[in-house]
Amino acid sequence: MASADLKAELLCPICLHTYTDPVMLRCGHNFCRVCIDRVLDIQDESGVYTCPGCREEFQKRPALMRNLGLRNIMENLLVTKHKETETGICCTYCVDSPVPAVKSCLHCEASLCEKHLRVHSKSSEHVLSDPSTSLENRKCSVHKKILEYFCTEDSAFICVSCSLVGEHLGHRVEMLDEASEKKKRKLRNIFQKLSTKREETEGRVQNLEERWRKAQEKASKEAERVTALFTDIRRQLDDLEKRVLSEISRQEMEESLSFSSLIQKLEIKKDELSGRMRHIEELCNMTDPLTVLQEPDTGDLCDPEDEGGDEDINRCLYDVGDLDVAVISDKLHTLCDIITDIRRGIYVEGSGDILLDVNTAANNILISDDLKSATWTQNNQNSPETADRFQKNQVMSSRGFTSGRHYWDVESSRSVGWRVGMCYPSIDRRGRQSFIGDNNKSWSLRRYYNQYLVKHDGKDIRLPDKIFSNRFRICLDYEAGQLSFYELCDPIRHLHTFTATFTEPLHAALSVWRNSIKISGGSRNWEKPS
Repeated sequence: MASADLKAELLCPICLHTYTDPVMLRCGHNFCRVCIDRVLDIQDESGVYTCPGCREEFQKRPALMRNLGLRNIMENLLVTKHKETETGICCTYCVDSPVPAVKSCLHCEASLCEKHLRVHSKSSEHVLSDPSTSLENRKCSVHKKILEYFCTEDSAFICVSCSLVGEHLGHRVEMLDEASEKKKRKLRNIFQKLSTKREETEGRVQNLEERWRKAQEKASKEAERVTALFTDIRRQLDDLEKRVLSEISRQEMEESLSFSSLIQKLEIKKDELSGRMRHIEELCNMTDPLTVLQEPDTGDLCDPEDEGGDEDINRCLYDVGDLDVAVISDKLHTLCDIITDIRRGIYVEGSGDILLDVNTAANNILISDDLKSATWTQNNQNSPETADRFQKNQVMSSRGFTSGRHYWDVESSRSVGWRVGMCYPSIDRRGRQSFIGDNNKSWSLRRYYNQYLVKHDGKDIRLPDKIFSNRFRICLDYEAGQLSFYELCDPIRHLHTFTATFTEPLHAALSVWRNSIKISGGSRNWEKPS
């Protein structure tokens, strides 16, 4: 029962056969790599990924992690089965019940169990070997004698007669055991080399899987960060919209009450005026002069008190105006704070933070007044020689970065040569290896005539694609250990990314020859291109 349960544990749930190259999902279930790949390919169409074992859902296509322990178990199982198959030869003389053979006699062409081996002839002509079913193949087809020798010149198995007469006469021959041991030694050497290569390959696989896992974790965290950022942005915008709309509604209500009250007063005034007009019209239509003259004098038809009421109404008409847009605009100004927070949450530093340090500029480099440009010159600047000053053609920034994500842009003239990049403050300031990229303390993008390459520790990596722009972006992610170079074309194009564990502050660095390089403007809310 236990054996059956163990065997069931070694079966792939998809193909129901023993595992082949077993891999594991994040939920812990194992499958053959080919089997689970086929299932995930089908799930690609719907975009919903689930484990065939527990039905756990994954937002993205799950990574397949090799199960090394299970793979080793399967390899040992295959070796055991192979050995069982090899030793499945039975004794020739045990006819009543099959008994496993331990040896085969080449002379008798029979296989022997332990019991029959003890009574078997010890004569030298009876040559014993490991159990075999093809004993007739162990004899010379010409002389019908046991093959005891190996002809090294013809790579042929021969008997004693073959070595004395015939085509193998005079050839160098070896005993089979001796030749076998020599070949085994070669095979062991090959096995050792293959084992070493396999371990190296396995290490590379594990390294790539670990990097893949970290990349997925980083992508997941970045997705969560962006999702949280946009959720917060939407929340702030919704709150701001509610506040602004509430202010508009409040002002509208106040104006509505004012207009309603004013209209009511004017309606009353209109009714009073209409009554007076009707009375005057009646008087005008009368034929009796006595009645007309007896009516009190109406003056100018409007009493002084009425004029005072008109002034109040006119004052109200003047006071009632449009919406107070200034108040609304003041509330909308909160958008600036939201945008500032958004920029702070994306990429915190821009090229405005990069200023060149004149104390590091070589005497053949002219630094602009705004500390943003470096120009090669034949005129010696006669600056004092200090430990910080480069001997030739270079300058670095005054500020160094020890954390965070930063970027800066450069614009170069299309001349013979230049370099842009970043370096540690401990970089040498003298000698050929002081140039950025020529040592292990700096990284650079270089133009040399019409060729572009990236360089670190003196090793060149030529960029395969043609570059047309003269504007470039250098991006630093200090914690991630990444320094990337981009061509500022449309769309922006990634050129190369260096990966390292940074141990010192990183400063921007420029190297110019017969040209100039300018640190150009950049946006602070820049996101790393994909």
